[in-house]
Amino acid sequence: MAKARSRYVCTNCGTAIIRWEGRCPSCKEWDTLVEEVIDKTPSKALPSDRSTGKSPINLSDIISTQQSRVAIQNDPELTRVLGGGIVPGAITLIGGQPGIGKSTLMLQLACQLPNKVLYVSGEESAYQIKMRADRIAKKSDNCFILCETQLEQIIRHAEEQQPEMLLIDSIQTIQSIKVESPAGSVSQIRECTSELQQYAKSTDTPVFIIGHITKEGSLAGPKLLEHIVDVVLQFEGDRNYIYRILRTIKNRFGSTDEIGIYEMESYGLRPVSNPSELLISPGDEKLSGTSIASTLEGARPLLIETQALVSQSVFGHPQRSATGFDNRRLSMLLAVLEKKCNLFFSQHDVFLNLAGGIRVTDPAIDLSIVASLISSLHDIPIDKKICFAGEIGLSGEVRAVNRIEQRIIEADRLGFHQIFISKYHKKGIPKDLNIEIKMIGKLSELIELIFT
Repeated sequence: MAKARSRYVCTNCGTAIIRWEGRCPSCKEWDTLVEEVIDKTPSKALPSDRSTGKSPINLSDIISTQQSRVAIQNDPELTRVLGGGIVPGAITLIGGQPGIGKSTLMLQLACQLPNKVLYVSGEESAYQIKMRADRIAKKSDNCFILCETQLEQIIRHAEEQQPEMLLIDSIQTIQSIKVESPAGSVSQIRECTSELQQYAKSTDTPVFIIGHITKEGSLAGPKLLEHIVDVVLQFEGDRNYIYRILRTIKNRFGSTDEIGIYEMESYGLRPVSNPSELLISPGDEKLSGTSIASTLEGARPLLIETQALVSQSVFGHPQRSATGFDNRRLSMLLAVLEKKCNLFFSQHDVFLNLAGGIRVTDPAIDLSIVASLISSLHDIPIDKKICFAGEIGLSGEVRAVNRIEQRIIEADRLGFHQIFISKYHKKGIPKDLNIEIKMIGKLSELIELIFT
């Protein structure tokens, strides 16, 4: 009997080497090499006379038709994130922290669709899944539960049942007899995902795969896993908040800038159709350090409340902390305020928070953050009917941002009286709205109009 051999595979880039090293020679990441046992029985080569029935096709001879999608009637957020619905034959990977609601979201999807769905669980029993379905008040005569961890048995049952959708929960619990490594290893995850991809493409059955994430927040398994699948979704959120964000990381059939927002309730995940009203604190109290930003997530305009606290530092080194915003960009904005506006934060602790637990990378939020910082420093409240949309440059100028028309229309729809934008917007300013548009070019103009 041949002796089993092993190699070491990088979980970040998929590079394989014959001996362990502390640092991957390809991507230069530390402590990412894991051992993988190579199958002792070499795979047999395909016979030369074996034909798959396929031959090369000239590109001009291929008829381009719009592929039909499976609509999700009661979940517009998932429909938006997927680019308009579920594509037949697509394989989708959903990652997220434990307990964030991945299984609940997939069970709701399985019960909402009118088509036949096979839900494969390697982590829970059928009784546990039934308990969750009763809790979220979901019933379906088309949802079939299979508690199995062996890949070959899963595919056999899928071929017998012929479902119109296959759900795997989770890929880390599935193992194939073709690989001798334990379930959850790099080789098992790669092999099982490849087999599921072949099944999805050959039968035009959409496959949803739930995946775990590492302590760094990335999807567990080799980076090659994200290249195999068609769509990668990240389910984000904080257990201290009721909001969950479904973010697109990769999508071969649509945009990667879309997000879906859910609210975690006792009866399951509820899609939030108007997140702007939930991300703004209710009430008319005038509090210093708060302002409203008009941002964009994908094609959706959002109005988010930014909260800042500037207090005298009692230690030698002032603290800088930001939740939902980049710390380095916060330091840059503070430096611009000190250099260009003579507002000194060097002896103050600065804390920044975006309400609702959402994380924003849109540069148009800069103007709102600056307004919140100045408001907290001088203890001057800002009217809650004023919002901001502008990027701050290193020279203290207010730069133009994209899709300003959508931002202004959303602010007007929610009843805001004024919006501060850059004066460098040459076009895209809507007419005949109730909101007053204030156009500024420098931060000094913002201070003069609001804080003096």
